[in-house]
Amino acid sequence: MSRDLRNVAIIAHVDHGKTTLVDQLFRQSGTFRENQRVEERAMDSNDLEKERGITILAKCTSVEWNGTRINIVDTPGHADFGAEVERILSMVDGVILLVDSAEGPMPQTKFVTGKALTLGLRPIVVVNKIDRSDARPQEVLDEVFDLFASLDANDDQLDFPSLWASGRDGYASDDEHAREGNLEPLFKLIVDHVPAPGLDTEAPFSFLATLLDRDNFMGRVLTGRVQSGKLNVNDPIHALDADGNVIEVGRATKLLSFDGLDRVPVEHAEAGDIIALAGLEKATVANTIADPSVKTPIEAQPIDPPTLAMQFSVNDSPLAGREGSKVTSRMIRDRLYREAETNVAIRITESADKDSFEVAGRGELQLGVLIETMRREGFELGISRPRVLFREENGQRMEPFETVVIDVDDEHSGTVVEKMQRRKAELTEMRPSGQGKTRITFSAPSRGLIGYHGEFLSDTRGTGIMNRLFEKYDTYRGPIEGRQNGVLISMVPGEAVGYALNALEDRGELFIRPQAKIYEGMIIGENAKPDDLEVNPMKSKQLTNFRSTGKDDAIRLTPPRVMTLEQAIAYIDDDEMVEVTPESIRLRKAILDPHERKRAKRAAQA
Repeated sequence: MSRDLRNVAIIAHVDHGKTTLVDQLFRQSGTFRENQRVEERAMDSNDLEKERGITILAKCTSVEWNGTRINIVDTPGHADFGAEVERILSMVDGVILLVDSAEGPMPQTKFVTGKALTLGLRPIVVVNKIDRSDARPQEVLDEVFDLFASLDANDDQLDFPSLWASGRDGYASDDEHAREGNLEPLFKLIVDHVPAPGLDTEAPFSFLATLLDRDNFMGRVLTGRVQSGKLNVNDPIHALDADGNVIEVGRATKLLSFDGLDRVPVEHAEAGDIIALAGLEKATVANTIADPSVKTPIEAQPIDPPTLAMQFSVNDSPLAGREGSKVTSRMIRDRLYREAETNVAIRITESADKDSFEVAGRGELQLGVLIETMRREGFELGISRPRVLFREENGQRMEPFETVVIDVDDEHSGTVVEKMQRRKAELTEMRPSGQGKTRITFSAPSRGLIGYHGEFLSDTRGTGIMNRLFEKYDTYRGPIEGRQNGVLISMVPGEAVGYALNALEDRGELFIRPQAKIYEGMIIGENAKPDDLEVNPMKSKQLTNFRSTGKDDAIRLTPPRVMTLEQAIAYIDDDEMVEVTPESIRLRKAILDPHERKRAKRAAQA
């Protein structure tokens, strides 16, 4: 195999600067023209990625440097999208581990690094954002070494090369005091340290599908690395599942290679190349695509199981069908199964009545992104409160636990510890992290964290940062207290009136504005007391012939609490739902009729 190809993945915790660094690698390798206008974080092509500033989908790209072709994979940094990371690492021969010079290794750093070390990859460590005022580069490098040691890295992996860098300003150096330059040291290190793919080009063609997407013209497009042999356009191929069964037989109708941000057609691919392949209708992620003579599948990386599930149902509210164009269970079913095809971390189960679907995934963010994507596509949905997935082991009930790392100002640490312990979390570490901040680490049941993030931001006045990562299944910790307050429920359908909302402000916090469309059973606010309260948001002022001084002043309402999709899903209780449409997010009771609701409550208590 020639030495002019390198396959490398960039791994890091969310927001440590992976995608920004790739932008600079593009610019300095000549992928973009000097005068070419390019968006910031060009690899974050999805609308939600641009808005949230996070990478959701793993993506492949390629740059040329001094005659060497470097295939780069930009991976998600959030634990909910960990399935993408696990599969990607089987495509590459090296990884660049990016660590923030102030925050140091975080939960997701540990997760992805552990996967890379297990596969025998030798990381290059880049301490990024070296120009931060609170940077502590040497300490962070020591923490990375300790992390590698705790993950049972071998001697070769512990002897890792490192660089100091600023992805935003486009320089890397082996001198921690450097504050200018370019990324040439990083390019050189990739070429020198990452091995060329030492794969057999003479064996029959084989390829492990690691990513799947759909194209309007080509159909299903599978991306992965050619593990052996060569392939030409229109060569016969077949797809094998993990047990070696033939799923499908066909031809490679189109081969695509990566060039910068584009996929370009090629006639030929060989062992070591990362390519996209079209021509098969059934093959999916983790299948082996190979020459018909190959009968043994390539071993695929196992995927961690889902830990959280939500019910997606047809929107049956009185306002259903007014804002969305995709409202039937058949449309929802087709869309969810299409998602499960390309996202192997999601599991779909259809209910007996065919009107709802249980969608299980890795976390609230992952499922929240799916719901947000669907509402933008015109879907209307009813979403239940998330629930964790329990297991039975040796007659014991087991539940998922997460490692939670929290960075807060010192003054808020006591409140956070108290709230987390109420949620059955166990404090495992607490240490000052400099500049008046404390880092607190917990082992907490996933159940206790549902709905906590909003409360956490209030308790820390928006300054706290919380990072979570699936840790283990452990014994069930007993009941956890839920939401303390009841809700205000509309008892009438129509449009909310300012006069009525003004009178209701004494009862609690409102979620709606005047003229908002309401219906019976819709939640319009939070009660100041623990019980639910049915109210009339349409009550208007009684008109008389008399006027009294001071009574007719203009109504001044407090701005309502407007929730994002994730906040709404985290807020609701077990007997409530979120109505999601392309234009609105409404909270409601699962049973709208008050008499039916009382009957159901009595039956549950009995």
